[in-house]
Amino acid sequence: MQYRLTNPDLAIPTNRHYRLLRLNEHYDAPLAALIRQVSAEYGLTADKGYSVADPQLDKLSQLYQTPDTGYWLLVENDGTLVGGAGFAPVPGHAGVCELQKMYLLAGARGQGLGRWLADKVLQEASLRGYHSCYLETTPLLPEALHLYQKLGFTPCPRLGNSGHDDCEITLILGL
Repeated sequence: MQYRLTNPDLAIPTNRHYRLLRLNEHYDAPLAALIRQVSAEYGLTADKGYSVADPQLDKLSQLYQTPDTGYWLLVENDGTLVGGAGFAPVPGHAGVCELQKMYLLAGARGQGLGRWLADKVLQEASLRGYHSCYLETTPLLPEALHLYQKLGFTPCPRLGNSGHDDCEITLILGL
């Protein structure tokens, strides 16, 4: 079953100043800086179990090169990075991917861009054969939690060992 957009009107962004690009090495440093900036804004520190502490954070393009993964950037038309999100398989859970490292700068929030980005990632995961998408989050990210709930994610047990132990909320969505 292919993932269907939660809001087909968002298939094309209402603000044409943005576009989605596949992650490439040119954006590794700006993406790592964006993730660190947004994490600091919400108090998600590297000494805890949040993705800002991931050892591969500075080279994410290398992590998302295999056919069973993907990462998209939300950029302004001038190439300025304002957000990103991706997916990768959940080890030991066939057909289940994890929505990973979804971050948006403050100025990009509240415009439907997060939903547009999430829809793109979920569509691509479905096209790659995943039947479910899992994620881990925290109540410290209320906007993200609200978006995930609007997308249809529901509570589930923790899957695998991502190392993000301080992300106490685990959710899943059928694709």
